[in-house]
Amino acid sequence: MSKAPPSLLVQGYEVVIGFETHTQLSTQSKIFSRASTAFGAEPNTQACAVDLALPGTLPVMNRGAVERAIQLGLALGSTIAPRSVFARKNYFYPDLPKGYQISQFEIPVVQGGSVEFFLGDEKKTVRLVRAHLEEDAGKSLHEEFIGQTGIDLNRAGTPLLEIVTEPDMRSSAEAVAYAKELHKIVTWIGICDGNMQEGSFRCDANVSVRKPGAPLGTRREIKNLNSFKFMQQAIDFEVRWQIEQIEDGHAIQQATVLFNPDTGETRAMRTKEDAADYRYFPDPDLPPLVVAAEWVERVRSEMAELPRVMAARFGADYGLSEYDATALTQSKGIARYFEAAIAAGQPAQSKLAANWVMGEVARRLNAQDLDIDQAPVAADTLAKLLDRIADGTISNNAAKQVFEVLWTDTQAQVDAVIEAKGLKQMNDTGALEAIVDTVVAANPKNVAEFKAGNEKALNALVGQIMKASAGKANPGQVNALLKAKLAG
Repeated sequence: MSKAPPSLLVQGYEVVIGFETHTQLSTQSKIFSRASTAFGAEPNTQACAVDLALPGTLPVMNRGAVERAIQLGLALGSTIAPRSVFARKNYFYPDLPKGYQISQFEIPVVQGGSVEFFLGDEKKTVRLVRAHLEEDAGKSLHEEFIGQTGIDLNRAGTPLLEIVTEPDMRSSAEAVAYAKELHKIVTWIGICDGNMQEGSFRCDANVSVRKPGAPLGTRREIKNLNSFKFMQQAIDFEVRWQIEQIEDGHAIQQATVLFNPDTGETRAMRTKEDAADYRYFPDPDLPPLVVAAEWVERVRSEMAELPRVMAARFGADYGLSEYDATALTQSKGIARYFEAAIAAGQPAQSKLAANWVMGEVARRLNAQDLDIDQAPVAADTLAKLLDRIADGTISNNAAKQVFEVLWTDTQAQVDAVIEAKGLKQMNDTGALEAIVDTVVAANPKNVAEFKAGNEKALNALVGQIMKASAGKANPGQVNALLKAKLAG
């Protein structure tokens, strides 16, 4: 077994993480009944006879839930099983009316596949084991009843797609990057609204540690992580805790744990069940789920362009790096904004547009917690600004000053702001040459150092020229004139 790179070791241990993500599917009704899945209703007002497991009721498969599972499989390069089976997962909990959960065990509908993403500038791949359809349980309410527990069955029967990975992640940062990428994909293709606060996208992290080259350690499962911030905090704490236990001579016991955001700690909830504890067996009330090849192809033909496909197109059409193309396809809104800016501007400014969308636009959106659709600067306005950089009217730094005005005043016009602030670059070559001559004559030491091979001396001269021109000189033109002058 290969050793982990030293950079991935924590106190001499390799971290191993696998994920199980419960994705609530965007159907209007539940997976086996017609009860509504809308969020926020009064307790127990959206649970019908099937959800309550009343005698004589039978489950009926929701076709829309199956289609959403097919969509995920197609998006992640998975195999769509032509025949899959539903099973009963038996356990007792007050919010599980039937005493079992209908899920899939031996033959899930989605098998294999992978999720690719960048961690910094390094490309990562996490392999998927499966994605299976199942129903959600209800919810126990502990806070509202002193000394008692309330049961709300509105969620009972809500359709879920549980997405299970191989233990391929080696740090909390990598785990969070994976979760963000998966969140992007399920919301992009529209199978989930991605609302983590409402429980639509909940992650369970299986965490273990081992010495490099050793067999996999005993894992503990951190349940119901519904925030990327808490996800990283929980995994980091759990890793430190496990290492401390092992170093103190204690064995790790397989368990289900919860994360407390207030204390920043994980605590054991119960010992972890294995598959045998659930006594899985095929559900006699549901026939095997048969997905014909024609059904898969119809779903494929109706799907929007996938983010990885769009990223590849951005690379081919606009000459962008894989990293830049991936960053620009983090959401449909950003991708649309970028392409709109390209369409409205000069053909050759795609890289410049990418830099601005990922730079100035993204920075300001993040600072104000805005979505791209709320950006005060429209894509065609950004295109006009980039045109002025491309045709040499203003420098990139001057453009940032214009952008500041455009962001705060939606009525402002690019050319009017440039004129009002006097930001046009010098186009008088004779005047610029005079400034270059003056700076060269006044800085003989920098000139001598540059001729001796010190490239930094050239930067000092360029800075003096830009200062003398009040920042209006074209930096590219300054470099060209200065090098020509010093070469003579």
